[in-house]
Order: sequence, then structure tokens, then C-alpha cells
Amino acid sequence: MRAPDEPWKPASLEALIADLPGPLVHRQRLLDELQQTIAFCRLNDEALTPRLRRQMSLAQLEGALEEGHPYHPCFKARTGFSASDHLSYGPEAGNAFQLVWLLVSRRHIRQALPQSEADFWLHELGPETWSQLQQKRDELRLNASDFGLIPLHPWQWENLRISLLSPWIEAGDAYFLGPMGDSYTATQSIRTLMNDSRPMAASIKLPMNLVNTSSRRILEPHSVCTAPVISEWIGGIVAQDHLFRSRYPMTILREYAGIIADAEGDLAGQVGAIWRQSAEATLLPGEAIVPLNALMMSEHDGRPFADDWIQAHGLMPWLNRLIEVIVLPVWHLLVCHGIAVEAHGQNMLLLHRDGWPVRLILRDFHESIEFSPSFLREPDLMPDFASLHPDYRDAPPDRFYWTDNLDSLRELVMDTLFVYNLSEISHLFEESYSLPESLFWQRVDACLASYVEDTGMAGRQSLLGHSNASILTESLMTRKLFAQQPEYHHLAPNPLAGHAAQLRRKP
Repeated sequence: MRAPDEPWKPASLEALIADLPGPLVHRQRLLDELQQTIAFCRLNDEALTPRLRRQMSLAQLEGALEEGHPYHPCFKARTGFSASDHLSYGPEAGNAFQLVWLLVSRRHIRQALPQSEADFWLHELGPETWSQLQQKRDELRLNASDFGLIPLHPWQWENLRISLLSPWIEAGDAYFLGPMGDSYTATQSIRTLMNDSRPMAASIKLPMNLVNTSSRRILEPHSVCTAPVISEWIGGIVAQDHLFRSRYPMTILREYAGIIADAEGDLAGQVGAIWRQSAEATLLPGEAIVPLNALMMSEHDGRPFADDWIQAHGLMPWLNRLIEVIVLPVWHLLVCHGIAVEAHGQNMLLLHRDGWPVRLILRDFHESIEFSPSFLREPDLMPDFASLHPDYRDAPPDRFYWTDNLDSLRELVMDTLFVYNLSEISHLFEESYSLPESLFWQRVDACLASYVEDTGMAGRQSLLGHSNASILTESLMTRKLFAQQPEYHHLAPNPLAGHAAQLRRKP
């Protein structure tokens, strides 16, 4: 920046944000989140030893990919975390910790379990921990028919125990049993934890009263017990469509159980859990997994994370295969079946053999899908949402999972998969391999054109308008600055438009 008659000097965050639009309180909050992000990045540099990431396991990579969402400036704000919390519970440090347990009066609990409650806990916890928790309940002289178990993140317990949970404990509606059972480590999302003691066991998603990127990381109350139904629906579609096994190989990690307390009260979304299948449990011999956002990153040697794979298999063969593996399953689910998923880099896992892309793994569905009933290929398979939660009854389109606007489906997929995902990879390839971004997007468009030829889905694909000259994309910074509506949007030029127009002009 430069003032009149003064030399150029680095612009401070304070000066930049002072000149942005929006209410002062929102600009101050943005400044705080940016400063916190910087502070935690510096803390990582000071406290953690740089690690070689190319040979890491999935669990290790979940902690080591500290760059966060490249497109989001507040990717490590973690509002509510102290420096000590960051080092104890942040994914970067890789610390393992036990969950803490509550017994909660059943009149406060809603749950959706895949089997009887006793069998569920025995399977999830193992006989030793399940026996210990039962013993604790017996010592308190509480009846299993009156009180149910709920796990908490230890940070969440400290956050709630002298505030919102205190009246429950004083009234005898909740009892603290302490830490027990397997140890867990945080993933990139912080609130989703992987089982460190038993990697093949489920991951568990727990609410946390912190703000990271654009969201407060609690659980939407309506979604917790709906999660298993959505996973069963999508999982059934994937299992019955042979193309998801042959041409567009994809595995989904099912969210198969959910428990929530006080879904409509002061604690709504703050005490609960969702269980999700382990990605490592899906591996076959010779296979390995990386989070897709690893492919956006460069390592300490200055080379891209995937450089060894690219050198071994060749730039264009590897890139073409990558695009097929990560784009077509998501696209087929949208175009053929009418279901849009939030396919950003943290929700997608790439399964590979010695670096050669093999198939896609998708995760995190309970808050992150959209569909239009009129565009579903098999509408009779759609869950009866009105029976799942009272909030769904008579809810207007775009309030929960359903919409009457196909543009919304296209936007969700193109935002997450193309704008906030592949664009980072295309930029890295231009910088590191001199591959023009325009050529990258030609390959994506050619892949979509081949999909239409192979499946005969030209009519359904055309309804989505994916080749329009410009597309709406979410305005994340505008939302932070104004925060008067759930989403803000702006138009972005569509790199898929030009090539599609050329195809239409061909005889």
C-alpha cells in the first residue's frame, strides 16, 4: 500500500479489513479469525517438526495436511480454541485421546441405531469398555431403561460442563462417567475422529462449539438421526448400479448410527454423535488411500505431493485417469440418479495402487446432499423425510435436502468439485508442469462428453446447464462480511463453456 508522497509498504490486515464493506462487527470478527489462523499456523511451525508426507497413512495425512481449504482464508481460525487446545486436539499434533461419556435421561435422547442398543454398544466399544460403562451405571444405581449413553469430545465437555450441561447434572438428568475406551485422533475437520486404537473401527463425528472456516462445528439436530437413512438410500443406489463397480468405481462410507440429546432445547446440536464406516476397512491388498486435497499440495522439497506418481506413470496418462476416477462417479450420481453431493477435497478420498488412481471414496452425507424429487431417477426409493423429523413436514424447498431448482444441484457439485477442488489442482499443474489450465479443463470437458456418449445421458445432463458461459458460485467472503442471509453468490466464468460450444458447432 502507499499513501500520497510516501513509499510503498506492506499492507497490514487491519488496514485492508478497515477498507472492506460490511458492518464493523463483522469486519472485526473477520480480522480476529484471520489473526487466529496466522497464530495457529505459526504455532505449528514452532511446535511441530516438518514431516515427509508422501509415505504417510491415511490417519497420519489427516493431521499432516495443515494447509486446510486453500480457497478459504480463515481455514484455521478455530474460534474457541486456545493454543493449548490447538496442540491437544488439533489434527496437526496427532495426539490420541479418549472420549468422555455421559449418561443422559432418555426423555432427552433421540437415536437411530442399526441393531439393538446393547448389541450396538458391544460392537462399537468392545466387551471390556462396554462392561466398564455398565459397571459405572450400576454404581450410580441408574436403570438402563431410564438413561442412555452419549460420548462427548473432551473439549466439548469442558466447554459445556459449567454452562449448559450444569442444570442437567444438578437435576439428575445427566451423569458424567469420565474418559473411557478407545483412543481417537482428529481428522482435518477437527470434529470427526478416527479410531487410533482400532483403525478398522468406525470414525465418530462429534459436535464442537468452535467456528472454523464459515461454520460453527456443531451437528444440525435434524440431521443426526436422518444420517443413517440417507446413507442407506445412497448406498443402495450405488450398490444396485453396476456402473459404480465397473466404469465409475466408487465406495461410500456410510453414516450408520446417530444419537442426539436435547434436539429442540438449549443444547440442540451440541451433544450427540454420528458413526461412520472406516475407510481403511474398505482396502484390498495393495491399495492405499489419500485425502484428495493432498493432491493440491506441495512438499518441503518443492515438488507436488503426487510428483513421484506422475513421474512413474506419465503426466497426461496419470492426469486423465485421475479426472476419470474423481469426476465421473460424482457426475454419474448427479446426472443419472439426480443426487448432488458436496465433493470438496476433504470429503473425497482417492484410492490408488502405487500412485495409479483406482477408485473414489466419498464421505460425509448427513448435511451435504441435495436432490430435486422431479429429477430423481428412482423417486420411489426416496426416504419419507416427513416421517423422519417434524421439521421436514411442510418445509419449503432449499430449506433441507430437497430443491425444485436444478441449478442448485449443479451449483453444489460444480462449486465443490470444480471451483473449490479441481481448480486448485489445475493451478498447481500449470505452476509445476507448465500444463495450461485451459488444457486441464479441456480434459475435464472431454471426460464429461465421453460420459454422455457412453451412457446416453445427454438429455439429463443438458438440463443442468453445466456448460453455461458463467456459473453461480458461493461468495464465502461476502457471507462473512454481511452475514444477513445463509448464502451469497457471484458469477464466475465457466472454463467448460468454450469447448462445449465448439462441440455444438460440429456437423
